[in-house]
Amino acid sequence: MLAFATTTVVVSQIDYRSLVSKVHVSRLANVLFNHRKCSLRSHPPRCASMECTLQTKHPTKRQVVVTGMGLVTPIGQTPDEYYNNLLEGVSGISEIETFDCSNYPTRIAGEIKSFSTDGWVAPKLSKRLDKFMLYMLFAGKKAVWDGGLTEGVMEKIDKTRCGVLIGTGIGGMQVVSDAIEALNVSYRKMTPFCVPFASTNMGSSLLAIDLGWMGPTYSISTACATSNFCILNAANHIIDGDVDMMLCGGAESAILPIGIGGFVACKALSARNDDPAKASRPWDSGRDGFVMGEGAGVLLLEELEHAKKRDAKIYAELLGGSFSSSDAYHMTMPHPEGSGVKLCIEKALSQSGVAREDVNYINAHATSTQAGDIREYQAIVQCFGQNQELRMNSTKSMIGHLMGAAGAVEAIATIQAIQTGWVHPNVNLDHPDKDVDMNVLVGQKREKLDIKVALSNSFGFGGHNSSVLFAPFR
Repeated sequence: MLAFATTTVVVSQIDYRSLVSKVHVSRLANVLFNHRKCSLRSHPPRCASMECTLQTKHPTKRQVVVTGMGLVTPIGQTPDEYYNNLLEGVSGISEIETFDCSNYPTRIAGEIKSFSTDGWVAPKLSKRLDKFMLYMLFAGKKAVWDGGLTEGVMEKIDKTRCGVLIGTGIGGMQVVSDAIEALNVSYRKMTPFCVPFASTNMGSSLLAIDLGWMGPTYSISTACATSNFCILNAANHIIDGDVDMMLCGGAESAILPIGIGGFVACKALSARNDDPAKASRPWDSGRDGFVMGEGAGVLLLEELEHAKKRDAKIYAELLGGSFSSSDAYHMTMPHPEGSGVKLCIEKALSQSGVAREDVNYINAHATSTQAGDIREYQAIVQCFGQNQELRMNSTKSMIGHLMGAAGAVEAIATIQAIQTGWVHPNVNLDHPDKDVDMNVLVGQKREKLDIKVALSNSFGFGGHNSSVLFAPFR
């Protein structure tokens, strides 16, 4: 029987509903379109340096810990359900039901088949928001609940020192698609919510409005590296002393005609339609492209002493990471020598003060593409050498590629691996690529592992590279 971590404070859903004010559409419209009625004006948050991530200007570095997690994925909507399914090798990839794609070369995806916002998002808002925002709000509020931020606790914390930094790789595709259809009739048919609800930043803003959090609130969009960029920048805000708590992560929902069609045009997607559960197969010689997924993941990051003071459950420590390298090579293809990935990992280790031999688990970006999987693998081997303890897997083998949300849900998988002492399998690794070593890769069954330091990678179109390091809190 696997022992999963649980929160130290149990809050009923009814109590939580009283915490979260339901934003009525009329009020939201006033906030969005009539600034004179707003008593507060937001100031642009100070951006973290792109030159050197997770460095502190303080004599004593403020430690960052994870105290809450929330998600929605194709195989689970709580961290425990999600990770149990990963350990069991359950696939969330199936035939697309959202729209008729019978004439598309790719007809499979990691869809979320059942999802309800009841009790978490105001009904009127739920009808108007793009799904990526609904996933973001749901996961964000779940992270708050999981972090033990009850109504009583929320009344005591300084909300000017709490922020939200949740991104998306693409944004409100459904809202844009609907707007184009309306525009074909007349511009008068367009909703006033089209622009704000398609914007990448509005999910973070709505969550901050709901919670009354007045710290840095914005979003970052770096394609499939988005979540890690958000996590690392959120950690920077805590380390720099700007805030004590940050909600951070990513959300995505692009399983639409325009989304599938666009990636088909890029020749990026798997066409293994006859066996969807077998389509995503990182490092397997038969891989033929990634499988699109959808969902959201949000972490509650907190300064250590602040977390201790309120007796919060601590899941893991965020040691640091790096987002300060670029491939500078191609829009969609990885650098043939993996130099940007290697530089990113080396910077993450250096700036976190972590010895490479201490890293014994890697949750890889590995998307199931011919070039990407091998370039990342080779860069990792160059960085870590012959570490006999090192184990590596790819969460995407079961949930597909959640793009802007990938890094966050994979960070949660990494933290759950730390908590449980088990790493999930690489499903569909039937015929390993000739260039990989199975002494490094996890096989098709879960493995027991006492994790010392874990590395989670995310890379994005445009050559964006990011690596985050987590460790057990001791």
